[in-house]
Amino acid sequence: MPSFRVGIDSPDARSSAVTTPRELVKQTLEFRGPARLARQLWVLPWAAKRYPQELDRLERDFPADITAIPVFCSEPVLGGGNAHSVGTFVDAWGCTFLNLQEGTIGQAKQPLVTDWSDTSHVRFPRERLAIDKEQIAEFCRNSDRFVLAGTCPRPFERLQFLRGPENLYLDLSRPSAELVQFLERLHAFYVEELRLWAETEVDALTFMDDWGSQRSLLVAPELWRELFKPLYADYVSIAHEHGKYAFMHSDGYITDVIPDLIEIELDALNSQVFCMGVEELGRRFAGELTFWGELDRQQLLPRATTAEIAEAALRMGAAFHRDGGFIAQCEFGPGARPENVYAFFAACAGG
Repeated sequence: MPSFRVGIDSPDARSSAVTTPRELVKQTLEFRGPARLARQLWVLPWAAKRYPQELDRLERDFPADITAIPVFCSEPVLGGGNAHSVGTFVDAWGCTFLNLQEGTIGQAKQPLVTDWSDTSHVRFPRERLAIDKEQIAEFCRNSDRFVLAGTCPRPFERLQFLRGPENLYLDLSRPSAELVQFLERLHAFYVEELRLWAETEVDALTFMDDWGSQRSLLVAPELWRELFKPLYADYVSIAHEHGKYAFMHSDGYITDVIPDLIEIELDALNSQVFCMGVEELGRRFAGELTFWGELDRQQLLPRATTAEIAEAALRMGAAFHRDGGFIAQCEFGPGARPENVYAFFAACAGG
Protein backbone atom coordinates (compact mmCIF):
# COMPACT_ATOMS: atom_id res chain seq x y z
CA MET A 1 0.00 0.00 0.00
CA PRO A 2 1.38 3.47 -0.86
CA SER A 3 2.46 5.45 2.17
CA PHE A 4 0.11 8.25 3.09
CA ARG A 5 -0.10 10.48 6.13
CA VAL A 6 -3.72 11.52 6.50
CA GLY A 7 -4.23 14.87 8.13
CA ILE A 8 -2.77 18.32 8.33
CA ASP A 9 0.81 17.15 8.02
CA SER A 10 0.22 15.21 4.79
CA PRO A 11 3.31 15.54 2.58
CA ASP A 12 0.99 16.34 -0.33
CA ALA A 13 -0.56 19.35 1.37
CA ARG A 14 0.74 22.63 -0.03
CA SER A 15 -1.63 25.23 1.42
CA SER A 16 -0.01 27.07 4.29
CA ALA A 17 -3.30 27.72 6.03
CA VAL A 18 -6.94 26.82 5.77
CA THR A 19 -9.11 29.89 5.50
CA THR A 20 -12.62 28.47 5.81
CA PRO A 21 -14.25 25.05 5.42
CA ARG A 22 -15.78 26.31 2.17
CA GLU A 23 -12.39 27.16 0.72
CA LEU A 24 -10.92 23.88 1.96
CA VAL A 25 -13.54 21.91 0.04
CA LYS A 26 -12.94 23.99 -3.08
CA GLN A 27 -9.19 23.31 -2.81
CA THR A 28 -9.99 19.60 -2.55
CA LEU A 29 -12.24 19.61 -5.61
CA GLU A 30 -9.69 21.55 -7.65
CA PHE A 31 -6.68 19.51 -6.49
CA ARG A 32 -4.98 22.57 -4.98
CA GLY A 33 -3.30 20.88 -2.02
CA PRO A 34 -5.64 21.47 0.94
CA ALA A 35 -3.89 21.68 4.30
CA ARG A 36 -6.03 18.85 5.67
CA LEU A 37 -8.71 16.47 4.47
CA ALA A 38 -12.17 17.93 4.11
CA ARG A 39 -14.79 15.93 6.00
CA GLN A 40 -18.50 15.32 6.31
CA LEU A 41 -20.55 13.06 8.58
CA TRP A 42 -23.96 11.84 7.44
CA VAL A 43 -26.23 11.20 10.40
CA LEU A 44 -29.43 9.17 10.20
CA PRO A 45 -32.10 9.69 12.87
CA TRP A 46 -31.37 6.14 14.07
CA ALA A 47 -27.96 7.27 15.30
CA ALA A 48 -29.14 10.61 16.67
CA LYS A 49 -31.72 8.87 18.86
CA ARG A 50 -29.43 6.09 20.13
CA TYR A 51 -26.13 7.89 20.54
CA PRO A 52 -26.78 11.60 21.25
CA GLN A 53 -23.72 12.03 23.48
CA GLU A 54 -21.39 10.25 21.09
CA LEU A 55 -22.78 12.31 18.23
CA ASP A 56 -22.22 15.53 20.16
CA ARG A 57 -18.59 14.54 20.68
CA LEU A 58 -18.13 13.70 17.00
CA GLU A 59 -19.56 17.00 15.84
CA ARG A 60 -17.52 18.92 18.42
CA ASP A 61 -14.19 17.24 17.66
CA PHE A 62 -14.63 16.90 13.88
CA PRO A 63 -16.99 19.63 12.66
CA ALA A 64 -18.19 19.09 9.11
CA ASP A 65 -16.85 21.20 6.27
CA ILE A 66 -19.92 20.52 4.12
CA THR A 67 -23.56 21.21 4.94
CA ALA A 68 -26.86 20.69 3.16
CA ILE A 69 -29.14 23.71 3.17
CA PRO A 70 -32.73 23.37 4.39
CA VAL A 71 -35.38 23.66 1.69
CA PHE A 72 -36.68 27.20 1.96
CA CYS A 73 -39.94 27.41 0.00
CA SER A 74 -42.51 30.18 -0.06
CA GLU A 75 -45.25 27.58 -0.53
CA PRO A 76 -45.85 24.49 1.66
CA VAL A 77 -44.48 21.25 0.22
CA LEU A 78 -47.15 18.57 0.31
CA GLY A 79 -46.77 15.12 1.84
CA GLY A 80 -47.94 13.30 4.93
CA GLY A 81 -46.26 11.47 7.78
CA ASN A 82 -42.66 11.21 8.93
CA ALA A 83 -40.27 9.54 6.51
CA HIS A 84 -38.13 8.19 9.37
CA SER A 85 -40.92 6.83 11.59
CA VAL A 86 -42.46 3.36 11.57
CA GLY A 87 -45.58 3.35 9.40
CA THR A 88 -46.49 4.90 6.09
CA PHE A 89 -45.23 8.12 4.58
CA VAL A 90 -46.50 9.93 1.48
CA ASP A 91 -43.95 12.11 -0.28
CA ALA A 92 -44.53 15.29 -2.28
CA TRP A 93 -45.08 13.26 -5.46
CA GLY A 94 -47.83 11.19 -3.86
CA CYS A 95 -45.71 8.03 -3.57
CA THR A 96 -46.39 5.91 -0.48
CA PHE A 97 -43.53 4.40 1.53
CA LEU A 98 -43.76 1.72 4.22
CA ASN A 99 -41.19 1.91 7.00
CA LEU A 100 -40.60 -0.99 9.40
CA GLN A 101 -37.64 0.45 11.34
CA GLU A 102 -37.53 3.66 13.35
CA GLY A 103 -34.90 6.13 12.23
CA THR A 104 -34.55 4.94 8.63
CA ILE A 105 -36.43 5.43 5.36
CA GLY A 106 -38.84 2.76 4.14
CA GLN A 107 -39.62 1.26 0.73
CA ALA A 108 -42.04 2.54 -1.88
CA LYS A 109 -45.30 0.61 -2.00
CA GLN A 110 -48.50 0.83 -4.02
CA PRO A 111 -47.14 1.98 -7.41
CA LEU A 112 -49.01 4.95 -8.85
CA VAL A 113 -48.35 4.05 -12.49
CA THR A 114 -49.89 0.83 -13.77
CA ASP A 115 -49.13 1.61 -17.40
CA TRP A 116 -46.88 4.28 -18.93
CA SER A 117 -49.64 5.09 -21.38
CA ASP A 118 -51.54 6.78 -18.54
CA THR A 119 -49.49 9.09 -16.29
CA SER A 120 -52.02 11.94 -16.23
CA HIS A 121 -52.58 11.43 -12.49
CA VAL A 122 -48.89 11.72 -11.55
CA ARG A 123 -48.40 14.89 -9.55
CA PHE A 124 -45.24 16.92 -10.12
CA PRO A 125 -44.55 18.89 -6.89
CA ARG A 126 -44.23 22.34 -8.42
CA GLU A 127 -44.30 23.94 -4.97
CA ARG A 128 -40.67 22.79 -4.72
CA LEU A 129 -39.91 25.37 -7.40
CA ALA A 130 -41.08 28.23 -5.18
CA ILE A 131 -37.73 28.51 -3.43
CA ASP A 132 -37.06 31.55 -1.26
CA LYS A 133 -33.80 32.90 -2.65
CA GLU A 134 -33.46 35.53 0.07
CA GLN A 135 -33.53 32.94 2.85
CA ILE A 136 -31.11 30.77 0.91
CA ALA A 137 -28.74 33.70 0.44
CA GLU A 138 -28.90 34.51 4.14
CA PHE A 139 -28.10 30.93 5.07
CA CYS A 140 -25.12 30.77 2.71
CA ARG A 141 -23.71 34.13 3.79
CA ASN A 142 -23.99 33.21 7.47
CA SER A 143 -22.14 29.91 7.04
CA ASP A 144 -18.46 29.37 6.35
CA ARG A 145 -19.14 25.79 5.26
CA PHE A 146 -19.45 24.50 1.72
CA VAL A 147 -23.20 24.47 1.03
CA LEU A 148 -25.02 21.83 -1.00
CA ALA A 149 -28.30 22.71 -2.69
CA GLY A 150 -31.56 21.68 -1.07
CA THR A 151 -32.67 19.50 -3.95
CA CYS A 152 -31.45 16.17 -5.27
CA PRO A 153 -32.89 14.89 -8.58
CA ARG A 154 -33.10 11.11 -8.80
CA PRO A 155 -34.71 10.14 -12.12
CA PHE A 156 -34.08 6.37 -11.98
CA GLU A 157 -35.30 6.06 -8.42
CA ARG A 158 -38.31 8.31 -9.03
CA LEU A 159 -39.36 5.98 -11.84
CA GLN A 160 -39.07 3.10 -9.36
CA PHE A 161 -41.13 4.91 -6.74
CA LEU A 162 -43.87 5.60 -9.28
CA ARG A 163 -43.93 2.26 -11.07
CA GLY A 164 -42.44 -0.19 -8.55
CA PRO A 165 -38.91 -1.63 -8.91
CA GLU A 166 -39.90 -5.00 -10.38
CA ASN A 167 -42.21 -3.42 -12.95
CA LEU A 168 -39.62 -0.84 -13.94
CA TYR A 169 -36.86 -3.37 -14.52
CA LEU A 170 -39.17 -5.25 -16.86
CA ASP A 171 -40.09 -1.99 -18.59
CA LEU A 172 -36.42 -1.10 -19.09
CA SER A 173 -35.73 -4.40 -20.83
CA ARG A 174 -37.62 -2.89 -23.76
CA PRO A 175 -38.40 0.80 -23.04
CA SER A 176 -41.66 1.94 -24.55
CA ALA A 177 -42.11 5.30 -26.23
CA GLU A 178 -44.47 6.27 -23.39
CA LEU A 179 -41.82 5.49 -20.74
CA VAL A 180 -39.23 7.54 -22.61
CA GLN A 181 -41.68 10.43 -22.98
CA PHE A 182 -42.43 10.40 -19.25
CA LEU A 183 -38.71 10.33 -18.45
CA GLU A 184 -38.30 13.41 -20.65
CA ARG A 185 -41.06 15.18 -18.67
CA LEU A 186 -39.43 14.17 -15.41
CA HIS A 187 -36.06 15.40 -16.60
CA ALA A 188 -37.53 18.73 -17.67
CA PHE A 189 -38.93 19.22 -14.17
CA TYR A 190 -35.57 18.42 -12.57
CA VAL A 191 -33.77 20.77 -14.97
CA GLU A 192 -36.16 23.57 -14.05
CA GLU A 193 -35.57 22.93 -10.36
CA LEU A 194 -31.79 22.76 -10.70
CA ARG A 195 -31.65 25.97 -12.72
CA LEU A 196 -33.47 27.77 -9.92
CA TRP A 197 -31.02 26.47 -7.33
CA ALA A 198 -28.08 27.28 -9.61
CA GLU A 199 -29.11 30.93 -9.45
CA THR A 200 -28.75 30.96 -5.65
CA GLU A 201 -25.60 31.29 -3.54
CA VAL A 202 -25.12 27.58 -2.81
CA ASP A 203 -21.75 26.09 -3.69
CA ALA A 204 -22.86 22.87 -5.37
CA LEU A 205 -25.80 21.13 -6.98
CA THR A 206 -26.50 17.51 -6.06
CA PHE A 207 -28.21 14.58 -7.70
CA MET A 208 -28.36 10.85 -7.04
CA ASP A 209 -29.50 7.41 -8.14
CA ASP A 210 -28.48 4.05 -6.67
CA TRP A 211 -27.23 2.15 -9.71
CA GLY A 212 -25.37 -0.84 -8.34
CA SER A 213 -25.95 -4.18 -6.74
CA GLN A 214 -23.13 -5.63 -4.66
CA ARG A 215 -21.30 -6.86 -7.76
CA SER A 216 -22.60 -5.12 -10.86
CA LEU A 217 -24.79 -2.43 -12.36
CA LEU A 218 -28.52 -2.98 -12.04
CA VAL A 219 -28.95 -2.40 -15.77
CA ALA A 220 -26.73 -2.89 -18.81
CA PRO A 221 -24.14 -0.09 -19.15
CA GLU A 222 -25.37 0.52 -22.71
CA LEU A 223 -28.90 1.22 -21.46
CA TRP A 224 -27.53 3.50 -18.72
CA ARG A 225 -25.57 5.47 -21.31
CA GLU A 226 -28.51 5.74 -23.67
CA LEU A 227 -31.23 6.81 -21.22
CA PHE A 228 -29.61 8.29 -18.14
CA LYS A 229 -26.11 9.56 -18.89
CA PRO A 230 -27.49 12.49 -20.97
CA LEU A 231 -29.65 13.53 -18.01
CA TYR A 232 -26.71 13.63 -15.63
CA ALA A 233 -24.63 15.48 -18.23
CA ASP A 234 -27.31 18.18 -18.26
CA TYR A 235 -27.26 18.43 -14.46
CA VAL A 236 -23.47 18.85 -14.42
CA SER A 237 -23.63 21.42 -17.21
CA ILE A 238 -26.20 23.48 -15.33
CA ALA A 239 -23.94 23.53 -12.30
CA HIS A 240 -20.84 24.51 -14.22
CA GLU A 241 -22.62 27.14 -16.31
CA HIS A 242 -23.49 28.92 -13.06
CA GLY A 243 -20.09 28.53 -11.41
CA LYS A 244 -21.19 25.68 -9.13
CA TYR A 245 -19.77 22.23 -8.51
CA ALA A 246 -21.69 19.00 -9.22
CA PHE A 247 -21.96 16.25 -6.57
CA MET A 248 -23.51 12.80 -7.13
CA HIS A 249 -24.38 9.87 -4.85
CA SER A 250 -24.81 6.30 -6.08
CA ASP A 251 -24.74 3.11 -4.00
CA GLY A 252 -23.46 -0.26 -5.13
CA TYR A 253 -20.96 -1.44 -7.71
CA ILE A 254 -20.83 1.25 -10.39
CA THR A 255 -17.25 0.95 -11.67
CA ASP A 256 -18.44 0.49 -15.26
CA VAL A 257 -19.91 3.99 -15.46
CA ILE A 258 -17.35 5.98 -13.48
CA PRO A 259 -15.44 6.78 -16.72
CA ASP A 260 -18.71 8.22 -18.05
CA LEU A 261 -19.14 10.37 -14.95
CA ILE A 262 -15.61 11.64 -15.39
CA GLU A 263 -16.34 12.33 -19.06
CA ILE A 264 -19.30 14.57 -18.19
CA GLU A 265 -17.01 16.35 -15.69
CA LEU A 266 -18.69 15.37 -12.43
CA ASP A 267 -16.78 16.98 -9.56
CA ALA A 268 -17.48 14.67 -6.63
CA LEU A 269 -18.85 11.13 -6.33
CA ASN A 270 -20.20 9.52 -3.16
CA SER A 271 -20.14 5.75 -3.63
CA GLN A 272 -19.49 2.46 -1.84
CA VAL A 273 -15.83 2.27 -2.76
CA PHE A 274 -15.11 -0.85 -0.72
CA CYS A 275 -17.44 -3.08 -2.73
CA MET A 276 -15.66 -1.91 -5.91
CA GLY A 277 -12.11 -2.19 -4.57
CA VAL A 278 -10.45 0.86 -3.05
CA GLU A 279 -7.04 0.36 -4.60
CA GLU A 280 -8.43 -0.50 -8.03
CA LEU A 281 -10.57 2.65 -8.05
CA GLY A 282 -7.58 4.69 -7.01
CA ARG A 283 -5.37 3.15 -9.68
CA ARG A 284 -7.89 3.89 -12.41
CA PHE A 285 -9.52 7.14 -11.37
CA ALA A 286 -7.55 9.05 -8.70
CA GLY A 287 -7.01 12.63 -9.78
CA GLU A 288 -9.92 12.49 -12.26
CA LEU A 289 -12.68 13.39 -9.79
CA THR A 290 -13.10 13.73 -6.04
CA PHE A 291 -14.06 10.63 -4.08
CA TRP A 292 -16.58 11.93 -1.53
CA GLY A 293 -16.16 9.00 0.90
CA GLU A 294 -17.47 6.60 1.84
CA LEU A 295 -16.17 4.29 4.53
CA ASP A 296 -17.75 0.82 4.29
CA ARG A 297 -21.01 0.72 6.30
CA GLN A 298 -21.77 -2.90 5.50
CA GLN A 299 -18.88 -4.59 7.33
CA LEU A 300 -16.37 -2.12 8.76
CA LEU A 301 -18.52 0.38 10.64
CA PRO A 302 -20.61 -2.27 12.43
CA ARG A 303 -17.95 -4.99 12.94
CA ALA A 304 -14.37 -3.76 12.64
CA THR A 305 -11.99 -2.81 15.41
CA THR A 306 -10.91 0.81 15.71
CA ALA A 307 -7.46 -0.22 14.47
CA GLU A 308 -9.01 -1.74 11.36
CA ILE A 309 -10.99 1.45 10.83
CA ALA A 310 -7.80 3.52 10.99
CA GLU A 311 -6.17 1.19 8.47
CA ALA A 312 -9.17 1.57 6.15
CA ALA A 313 -8.89 5.36 6.38
CA LEU A 314 -5.23 5.16 5.40
CA ARG A 315 -6.09 2.91 2.45
CA MET A 316 -8.64 5.43 1.21
CA GLY A 317 -6.24 8.33 1.55
CA ALA A 318 -3.46 6.48 -0.25
CA ALA A 319 -5.79 5.44 -3.05
CA PHE A 320 -7.60 8.71 -3.71
CA HIS A 321 -5.70 11.74 -2.39
CA ARG A 322 -3.72 13.54 -5.09
CA ASP A 323 -3.24 17.05 -3.68
CA GLY A 324 -7.01 16.81 -3.16
CA GLY A 325 -9.60 14.51 -4.62
CA PHE A 326 -10.68 12.85 -1.38
CA ILE A 327 -13.29 13.93 1.18
CA ALA A 328 -13.42 11.98 4.43
CA GLN A 329 -17.08 10.97 4.65
CA CYS A 330 -19.03 8.20 6.29
CA GLU A 331 -22.60 7.51 7.36
CA PHE A 332 -23.60 7.06 11.00
CA GLY A 333 -26.61 4.82 10.52
CA PRO A 334 -28.11 1.51 11.60
CA GLY A 335 -25.53 -0.88 13.05
CA ALA A 336 -22.59 1.53 13.00
CA ARG A 337 -20.51 1.54 16.18
CA PRO A 338 -19.96 5.11 17.37
CA GLU A 339 -16.35 4.38 18.33
CA ASN A 340 -15.69 3.31 14.75
CA VAL A 341 -17.16 6.46 13.30
CA TYR A 342 -14.96 8.46 15.69
CA ALA A 343 -11.87 6.38 14.81
CA PHE A 344 -12.38 7.08 11.10
CA PHE A 345 -12.43 10.84 11.49
CA ALA A 346 -9.58 10.74 14.00
CA ALA A 347 -7.44 8.83 11.50
CA CYS A 348 -8.38 11.24 8.71
CA ALA A 349 -7.35 14.13 10.95
CA GLY A 350 -3.94 12.55 11.54
CA GLY A 351 -4.77 11.31 15.04
